[in-house]
Amino acid sequence: MGPTVVNGLPAHVLLVHFVVVLVPLAALLLALAVCWPAARARLGLATPLVAFAALLAVPLTMHSGEWLAQHVDRNPLVRHHTHLGDELLAWSAATFLLATAWWALHSDRVTRRLRPRLPRIDTVAGNRAVAITLALAALAVSVGSVVQVYRIGDSGAQAAWHARMVSEPHTTAASHH
Repeated sequence: MGPTVVNGLPAHVLLVHFVVVLVPLAALLLALAVCWPAARARLGLATPLVAFAALLAVPLTMHSGEWLAQHVDRNPLVRHHTHLGDELLAWSAATFLLATAWWALHSDRVTRRLRPRLPRIDTVAGNRAVAITLALAALAVSVGSVVQVYRIGDSGAQAAWHARMVSEPHTTAASHH
């Protein structure tokens, strides 16, 4: 399910950049769409599309990370990073679902198409309690997904760099003048 090696290097180190960009971007777009009606109107379908791209990037990155974990020392730091990474799929799925729901409920074209099949769609779309609940859930998921990306990145850096840095910088003859 996706590449594990690119140009002789673990694909995880490349793919993780898509996740680090797309997941927070999807969260930001969702928060903007929820909090700022003018932004929602301008962003339109872009918000759920970016959230979908993020959702696709997460399992590809997880797969390459699982491959990499089998080829490095499985110390507690790597296990912790892997555990945190596994949790991001739920955050990304929630971001995508909420972005899609928010867009659909605020898209005149979608609600017009759904009216014949779902006669109560106008009631749901115009219900203040539904809107507030979705908005709060969207904001919580947006913040949570960004925090989770940070936690995963930090644990990955700890796993990759732990005990590899020396306390004193190396000196060269050129630096002693």
